[in-house]
Amino acid sequence: MLRHAALWHATGDRTYFDYVEKLADTLVDAEGRIHRYDREAYNLDFINSGKYLFDCYAETGKEKYRLAMDRLADQLREQPRTSDGGFWHKRRYEHQMWLDGLYMCSPFLAQYGAVFDRPEWIEEAVRQIRLCHLHTHDPATGLYHHAWDESRSQRWADPATGHSPNFWGRSIGWWFMALVDNLDFIPAGHPARAEIIGYLRGLADALPRYRRGGLWYQVLDCPDQPGNYPEATVTAQFMYAYAKAVNRGYLPARYRRYAREAFEALTERMIFADDEGTLSLIGCCAVGGLGGDPYRDGSFEYYIGERIRDNDAKGTGPFIMGCLELHR
Repeated sequence: MLRHAALWHATGDRTYFDYVEKLADTLVDAEGRIHRYDREAYNLDFINSGKYLFDCYAETGKEKYRLAMDRLADQLREQPRTSDGGFWHKRRYEHQMWLDGLYMCSPFLAQYGAVFDRPEWIEEAVRQIRLCHLHTHDPATGLYHHAWDESRSQRWADPATGHSPNFWGRSIGWWFMALVDNLDFIPAGHPARAEIIGYLRGLADALPRYRRGGLWYQVLDCPDQPGNYPEATVTAQFMYAYAKAVNRGYLPARYRRYAREAFEALTERMIFADDEGTLSLIGCCAVGGLGGDPYRDGSFEYYIGERIRDNDAKGTGPFIMGCLELHR
């Protein structure tokens, strides 16, 4: 949905918006209730899709879209938190902050605050970014741990730090994208802008040393370890984040090469056409997580053992959005 909205903005082709609105109308009823949305799960993954409702509301003026966005913001008002205020990733993932969750909720929060003149929500988005950086950043590598468990009760959590044991590529991709996208809605002159741009630049400087042939790997810091593989979704995410950060002036122009080289590597090695010319993006990790049943321990072996599939939306979406940023 977000990639269709991005294509509409980039091309002016109404077909893309019509598709978004048609799907939105199947999911949001007249009272703003969202099909199959379960607030009581307190799942940050539910929030991200709400971003396309901003376009639907702005273009049509239908109040149901505003009501649906209000419902999502209401969830975050009651979201379970760590002792210092960080959102739990889900209610059932007690005491845990995940990088994934920052992309899933904070850009929505910041945009909601900007669009509806609710600055307290921009402040909440900033707070969540700061806490996630505090609890997951690894100064030695410049990378970010997939998750942090305040309680240290999970088997995957380091007893001393609460960190998960590896640097999963896509989770860092979500984080990189979240930093860039939040800055769209944090006002110029806000004291947090420079701080967040600092996080972004630190990561942008760290990432190139871990790529091989323009591609980044499933377990990010181990590209040469047997069993690891170049992973399409993280490469597409980084392509998007680098290109957009340069376009917005958060990074100097020389960083654009990393987005361009990622695009070239993906198109040469991970995008293929069938006999009818239909393109496929291969090498996408289907899913990654921690805990649960069966238990995901965050080990290197766990991450490289997850299922791989073609055309996962978590890769095709960032790839399309990254192409649009490169085109600009």
